[in-house]
Amino acid sequence: MTSVAVTGHMDLTDRSLSLVRDALDRLLIPYRGPDLVGLSCLAAGADSLFAQAVLAAGGRVVAVLPARNYRAEVVDEAHAPLFDRLLAEAEEVIVLPHATANRHAYEAANAELLRRADRLVAVWNGQPPSGRGGGTADTVHAARAAAIPVDVVWPEGASRVRG
Repeated sequence: MTSVAVTGHMDLTDRSLSLVRDALDRLLIPYRGPDLVGLSCLAAGADSLFAQAVLAAGGRVVAVLPARNYRAEVVDEAHAPLFDRLLAEAEEVIVLPHATANRHAYEAANAELLRRADRLVAVWNGQPPSGRGGGTADTVHAARAAAIPVDVVWPEGASRVRG
């Protein structure tokens, strides 16, 4: 069994969504089949693209939700149908004990992802941490510090809505 966690940007441009999904599909080829376990918070953007790619590769998804109010307060209306579908298809759902989704909850979710992961896939433009904590760059740095292999996915032409 290979457990692969994901971290990545939520605010991918529309064009980037297909570029990233294609790159994720290619990256997961060596892991195809039921021994692949994908760990994801199922957020919009990278997390959901990764979960879809894991399922398409015949793998299983483990959802790690940062807080009890995550679905109600964080998942926006546009993303809700995909989130709900992926959550229903998850083999396991882990809801962390935080009441609200905040920086501490996101940091705890990232730590749980890394605790369970053999590898980390980072849909990341390579920019340094924002300083707010719990972000993609922070998770990449934590994985590298823990000697967890990191595969960075940022295809040519990918970009974020906010730059």
